[in-house]
Amino acid sequence: MKKYNHLCNPIKQSMTNIELIVILVGSIGLLLFMILKLKIQAFLALLATAVFLGFASGMPMEAIVKSIIDGMGSTLGFVACVVGIGAIFGQMLESSGGAETLAQYLINRFGKDRAPYALTITGFIVAIPIFLDVAFIILVPILYALAKDAKKSLLYFAIPLLAGLAVTHAFVPPTPGPVATAEIIGADFGWVVLFGLIIGIPVAIIAGPVFGKYIGKKIHLEVPRTFETPDVKSLKDMSLPPFWQVTSIIAVPLVLILSNTVSGVWAGTHGMKDVFWVKLLAFTGHPIIALLIATFLAIYVIGIRRGFTGDAILQLSAKSLAPAGLIILVTGAGGVFKQLLVDSGMGVQLAESMSHSAMPPIALAYILALVIRVSQGSATVAMITSAGIVAPLLSSFALSDPQKALIVIAIAAGATTASHVNDSGFWLVGKYLGMTEKQTLQSWTVMETIISVMGFSLAFLLSFFF
Repeated sequence: MKKYNHLCNPIKQSMTNIELIVILVGSIGLLLFMILKLKIQAFLALLATAVFLGFASGMPMEAIVKSIIDGMGSTLGFVACVVGIGAIFGQMLESSGGAETLAQYLINRFGKDRAPYALTITGFIVAIPIFLDVAFIILVPILYALAKDAKKSLLYFAIPLLAGLAVTHAFVPPTPGPVATAEIIGADFGWVVLFGLIIGIPVAIIAGPVFGKYIGKKIHLEVPRTFETPDVKSLKDMSLPPFWQVTSIIAVPLVLILSNTVSGVWAGTHGMKDVFWVKLLAFTGHPIIALLIATFLAIYVIGIRRGFTGDAILQLSAKSLAPAGLIILVTGAGGVFKQLLVDSGMGVQLAESMSHSAMPPIALAYILALVIRVSQGSATVAMITSAGIVAPLLSSFALSDPQKALIVIAIAAGATTASHVNDSGFWLVGKYLGMTEKQTLQSWTVMETIISVMGFSLAFLLSFFF
């Protein structure tokens, strides 16, 4: 039951379930104390918490060190590639003007009366390859221009865009949060993408245009005078990549990943897993290969063919990897936390106890992510920490790939809850929209909570059918 039984007494024989829960709760408390009170970076705080967990559970020192190395290595072997490639992919789309292309095309097609829906779709698509905060900063001038022209509250247009960005950022790989969570949980990426889209679309509509219309009437925001407000029409004259090119490139990794999942299910039921085309789809549909293909396609089609030099592409690639590095390290530390739970034997014993509990694992996953998110602010840290705690507990449940994917969505939903003053996104949105803290709580925080509650509710409902 325990990897290091020859080095120390088995935890099952030495500790009660209550003691194990106390250790786990104490570990989470220590993590939050270091992040919130001591202002220690999440990467270091997660590693220190994992070490504390190892000592508290009775693991010998050499076993703790080995678990740290194993946990970091096993997690980053995949996540580092996906997040790193994805960062370069997003940077190429950002620098080429792809985000502006999507926004302008959809607004022109939908018309200004239905611009909130166009902005939600824009945010939904753009956030697949580009980080939420970067995408928002790129597109915020369009919000200013629309609000100024329509003489409506800035929130009427901003909330739909933010909802589209936030939903995809939380639910749809290859964005880092769901990628890291799916890897730690061991979920199939195709199912995560599929459920992310199925759940994300209605959630984005309710949290975006519907709530945006309501809050836009309650809070009238003028365009901040400190920011420029270029005419949206002038964007048509800019040298931007065609809409079909941008959408086709973004769709490539999603189509390849989903094709792999569909062909895998079909081949499994028909006994054709060794057929060449099934193997080919499995290869090209692996997230690393799918993103690699899409990235080189983006470099060539909207980079080299549009005049980007080799030096420019090299500089953009290097620039994109700076923020990706932090996400990779935090994800690795979350993998260490999970590994300590497994190797200490705590995960197995807690799983055995949980198998007799009335609370389904999907609900536990959501609640854990929610508590950690509200406590320390970072959605990524909340996802990774929750996944690390839940993953060992799932061993006692015979979960299918769709069920694991729904747990990933539940964790992502919990980690989206109630963004407030301890979240950098809260201040970014408030600053760019010129809101007070109270207004930001009434709009952005409520929108995030709508996404959380609706996302979990739909995931929980779907869990009864898979």
